[in-house]
Amino acid sequence: MRTLVVLAAIVCGVAVAIQAQFTGTMQRQVGTLESTFITYFSGGVIIALVTLAFRGANLEAARGLPWYVWSAGLLGLVIIFTLSLSVGQIGLVPALVIITVSQFVVGAIINHFGMLGATVNPMDLSKLVGLALLGAGTFLVLR
Repeated sequence: MRTLVVLAAIVCGVAVAIQAQFTGTMQRQVGTLESTFITYFSGGVIIALVTLAFRGANLEAARGLPWYVWSAGLLGLVIIFTLSLSVGQIGLVPALVIITVSQFVVGAIINHFGMLGATVNPMDLSKLVGLALLGAGTFLVLR
């Protein structure tokens, strides 16, 4: 099972890089709002069809979700909008490096404090060194 999860994470990373390039290309051609709309609309249509094919899946269970998790769709729009803008303007690698390091830093903070329902995973010296190395790597990539 762990191997499948690792493979899923790799597929996610590949998809993020390819999607980022596609949205950056759209941003330069049609604009940031338009590329965000195209991305969300096409994805929304596909997931709606898949959900209908599974007869609504388990949407009924969504009633018990905490109120704040409903902002995931809004955050997705922020992600696609800013991904489109940043890749379109500064390129794929610089944008993905900045985005990835930001994710690690915020993820470490969320895990350290157990925020937003996350499992507590305290920060230690090795994690701080890892984050510092990511910062150094970011500097080297962006210079």
